[in-house]
Amino acid sequence: MSGKYTKHVMVCVRERKPGHPKGSCGECGGEAIRKDFADLLKKHDLKEHMRASKTHCLDACEMGAVVVIYPDDIWYVNVRREDVQPIFEASVLKDEVYLPRLATEATWAELQAIREGKQERPLPLYTDPYRSKDGKKEKKAKKK
Repeated sequence: MSGKYTKHVMVCVRERKPGHPKGSCGECGGEAIRKDFADLLKKHDLKEHMRASKTHCLDACEMGAVVVIYPDDIWYVNVRREDVQPIFEASVLKDEVYLPRLATEATWAELQAIREGKQERPLPLYTDPYRSKDGKKEKKAKKK
């Protein structure tokens, strides 16, 4: 049975309270990353065949932001906005992988070590320009 879309880019946007030990993909820019993928799909006229969707937990919070591309089951971790274009070009346009953020067996071993307290989280958190220091989203100023 075939689905409606040939590819589905799933981007975790899960948010937790600031300072949560697991972190969250929302803190790491998940919303902006998903929007960047959606914009690229539109730019390349692929929206009828592919989707970039939000998801709320892919169980790799400490390695956020997390992106999974189906049906290929390609997992990317510690994704930042600057990674979106090369991931898109490799995994969406060419059916290849972008090695710098590709999750491997070593990635899952690292995640386990983080959860066991044997290792620190790998990257500093993303800073959202529309989020205050207490973690609440600030309203954008309206244009007049």
